[in-house]
Amino acid sequence: MPNSLDSGQVPNPTLDAIDLVDRSLRNAGTLLSIPGLEEGGTDPWTFSQLKNANQLKEVGMASRLRQVISSFLKACGLLGSLYFFICSLDILSSAFQLLGSKMAGDIFKDNVVLSNPVAGLVIGVLVTVLVQSSSTSSSIVVSMVASKLLTVRVSVPIIMGVNVGTSITSTLVSMAQSGDRDEFQRAFSGSAVHGIFNWLTVLVLLPLESATAALERLSELALGTASLQPGGQAPDILKALTRPFTHLIIQLDSSVITGSVTSNITNSSLIKHWCGFRGETPQGSSEECGLFSSCTERNSSAPAEEDRLLCHHLFAGSELTDLAVGFILLAGSLLVLCVCLVLIVKLLNSVLQGRIAQAVKTVINADFPFPFGWLSGYLAILVGAGLTFLLQSSSVFTAAIVPLMGVGVIDLERAYPLFLGSNIGTTTTALLAALASPADMLLFAVQVALIHFFFNLAGILLWYLVPVLRLPIPLAKSFGELTAQYRWVAIVYLLFTFLLLPLAAFGLSLVGGSVLAAVGGPLVGLMLLIILINVLQRHRPSWLPHCLRSWAWLPLWLHSLEPWDRLVTGCCPCRACSNSHMTSKVAHCYENPQVIASQQL
Repeated sequence: MPNSLDSGQVPNPTLDAIDLVDRSLRNAGTLLSIPGLEEGGTDPWTFSQLKNANQLKEVGMASRLRQVISSFLKACGLLGSLYFFICSLDILSSAFQLLGSKMAGDIFKDNVVLSNPVAGLVIGVLVTVLVQSSSTSSSIVVSMVASKLLTVRVSVPIIMGVNVGTSITSTLVSMAQSGDRDEFQRAFSGSAVHGIFNWLTVLVLLPLESATAALERLSELALGTASLQPGGQAPDILKALTRPFTHLIIQLDSSVITGSVTSNITNSSLIKHWCGFRGETPQGSSEECGLFSSCTERNSSAPAEEDRLLCHHLFAGSELTDLAVGFILLAGSLLVLCVCLVLIVKLLNSVLQGRIAQAVKTVINADFPFPFGWLSGYLAILVGAGLTFLLQSSSVFTAAIVPLMGVGVIDLERAYPLFLGSNIGTTTTALLAALASPADMLLFAVQVALIHFFFNLAGILLWYLVPVLRLPIPLAKSFGELTAQYRWVAIVYLLFTFLLLPLAAFGLSLVGGSVLAAVGGPLVGLMLLIILINVLQRHRPSWLPHCLRSWAWLPLWLHSLEPWDRLVTGCCPCRACSNSHMTSKVAHCYENPQVIASQQL
C-alpha cells in the first residue's frame, strides 16, 4: 500500500496527535486563551466567567444561609479593599509629591524652555507623572500665570501635558492584573484607550493652538460673556471619607510646591509638622489642623512659637528628609495598592458569577432601544463626568474602572465614554476650585480651567462624535492583544510614553527649539509614514509598490517582536516570562494539527 506522504497528501490528524497538543497546552501552563478552547467564547472580550449564567442549583435553607453570610462578608471585604485601594492612591500621590515636587518646581522655573510649545507639553507630562496629581500640576500653572511668571498662551501646552500625564495611574493599576492574560488584555486595553485618546487629541490640537491660539481665544470669549464672582467650592466627598486614615499616615503642605515656583523658597519641607496653635480652632478647614488635632480657638493675634501644636500623623516631628519619607511611602503604598487590587479582582470574580454577573454586565453595558441607541454613549459620558465630579479625582475613577474591565463587567466600548466623561468631570471640579481663588487670581485660574475644559471637549468632538473616528477603541484593542502576547511590551510602553520620550524631548528642548525640530520632525514624519504604509498594506496593497507590500525584506528584528521576545525572556529570571513564545507555537500547532501529525510520522 503506498504511503500517503509519498503522494503529497497530508494525513488527517489522529487522536494521539490532538492529545499531544492538549498535553502540550497543559504543560505550558499558559493563561493565554486560544480560540475554541474555552466554553462560552472564542474571544477574550466574551468573558468566560459569564458562561454559567443560566445554570440553576437547588439548595437547602442551610446552604442559602451560608451563601447569604458568605456574600455579606465578600461585600464587606470588597468595600474595605476598595477603601484602602483609594487611600493607597492618595498616599501614592503624596509619595510622588515628596519625591518630585522640588524637581517639578525647578522644571517650571525655566521660562526659556517653557516658551517652546513641545517643551511645555513635555513638561506638563513630566510634572504630572512626578507629583501624580493633575490638580497639583494645574494649581502650579495657575499660580505661575497669576504671578505673571507665565502667559496664558504658554500655559496651554502645559495643560495639555497635564491631561496626558494623569492617565499613567490607570496604566499602573492595569499592570497588577498581568497574572491572567485575558484579564490583562482587557485591563490594559482600558488603560491604553485613555492614554491614546489624550495623545491623539494633543497631536491635533497642539499644532492648531500654536498656529491660531484657538483655545486661548475661546476661553477669553467665555470669560467675556460671564460675570464671575468668587465663592465657588467643589464637593469634597472622597477626601472626607479617606482623610481620617490618610492624615494618620502623612499630611503635606501643598503651598510649598507652588511657593517654590513663584518665589525663592527652596528649603521648606513639604511635610506638615505643625497643625495650628494652642487655643485655636479650625474654621471649617480640616486640611490645616487635621481631623485628629485638638486645635481650639486662638485668643491672641500673635501666638508664641512654643504654643504650636504638632500634627498627629506618622511622620510628624520626624527628622527624616522629604526624599526618605517619599521612598518609604512609595514602597508602602505600592504594596498596599497591589494587595488591595488583587483582593478586589478575586472578590469581584467570586461575587460576579452566574446570573448576578450577567445582570450587572447587562445593566452597565445596556443601550437604549432603537433608534435611540446612540444616546447610550453620551449618557455614559455624563455618568463619568458626574461621578468624577463627586469623587473629585479622575485618577480614582479611572483606576476603579480598569479592574472592572479586567474581570469582564464593563466592555471597552462602554468604558471609553466613561473615561471621556471623567476628563470632563475633572475640569469642572477645577473650574469650581478656580472660582474659590482670591480675587487677584480669579480670572487667570478660571481661564486655565476653561482651557482644560475646552481641550477635553474638543477631543470628544474629534474622537467620539463620529463613530467611524473612534480610533482609540481599535488601537487600544490591538495594543491589548500585543501586550497579552508579549507582556514586557506593557512595561516598555509605560517607560517610553511617560518617561523616556518626554525626557528626550525635554533634553532636546534645552539645546534649542531648532534642534528639537530638526531631530523630532523627521522622526515624527517617519512614524506617520510607517503607519500609513501599514494601513495600506492591510486595506489597499495594490496602491503600494511591490517592495512595500510587506516588510519581509527587512531584518526580522525590524518587523517582528519575536527576536526581542527571545532576548527579554532569556534575561527573565527563572524563565518566568517564557510562556508567550511557547504558547504561540502551541497555538499554531493546535490550529494546524497536521504539523504534529507529520512530525509523529
